[in-house]
Amino acid sequence: MKPFFFSLIILLCFTLFQVAVLSNIYILPVVPDLLLICVLYLSVQNGRLFGVASGFCSGLFLDFLSTGPFGFHCLLRTIIGYFFGFFNKTLNISGFVFPFILGLASTVLKFLLIWLICVFYTNLDISVNFFSVNFLKEMIFNAVLVPIMFKFMNIFSNSIVLTPEKVN
Repeated sequence: MKPFFFSLIILLCFTLFQVAVLSNIYILPVVPDLLLICVLYLSVQNGRLFGVASGFCSGLFLDFLSTGPFGFHCLLRTIIGYFFGFFNKTLNISGFVFPFILGLASTVLKFLLIWLICVFYTNLDISVNFFSVNFLKEMIFNAVLVPIMFKFMNIFSNSIVLTPEKVN
């Protein structure tokens, strides 16, 4: 229970940083999705259930602070947390290559899910273009930031990563 509450605090801090600070820096080509990276880390380290919970909570934080339709980010990030939870403790995320690939894959999955949600809910005013420069910029930006963020989040691994003793 303690790792989940520490994770919530980290997710809330990154939500506020992403929404209040990064989205107001106009020289950035795109806003990096730090919450996606946090959910990715928590899912890979702790499994599907933890990934679903952290994805839902990060989506809820974003839904409260953004102008998008309520529940959109919750659904999106819950699915991403569940999907990447399948890789629990199977990937070596201490290097650069696997986290970089995870960053690319998570951003592509995010855009695929946004497109799929928009197919079923046609009244959403969200446009997704896989061939746009902004998609490419966000994909590269997130992929480069994932190894850095994973190293940063490893500092808190004693507090946010479940171990067999913490599960009982």
